[in-house]
Amino acid sequence: MTGQLGPEEEALHRAVGEVLHYIWDPIGVAGSPHARDEYDGYVDDVCSLLWEGAEAGVLAEHLERVAVENMGLPDAGERAELAAKTLVVWRAVVTR
Repeated sequence: MTGQLGPEEEALHRAVGEVLHYIWDPIGVAGSPHARDEYDGYVDDVCSLLWEGAEAGVLAEHLERVAVENMGLPDAGERAELAAKTLVVWRAVVTR
């Protein structure tokens, strides 16, 4: 995201980064502190989808497509679904 983030945007951005790293983690680097930024390039797109009101199914499809097309990992559906459900909860928490 470019420019200055407001408090809600900053909180969601941080939460998305955590969910992608610790829950989605299609390449299995969550246990490696030096790889904490591995998925940062996907955070802005996921935040945009969340702000647009995307539901878990849309988010899961996006994450699965990223895993397949960008990483060559065809079996990321289950992790994508779990991450997507968690992201929807975080959106609700951040935007209360």
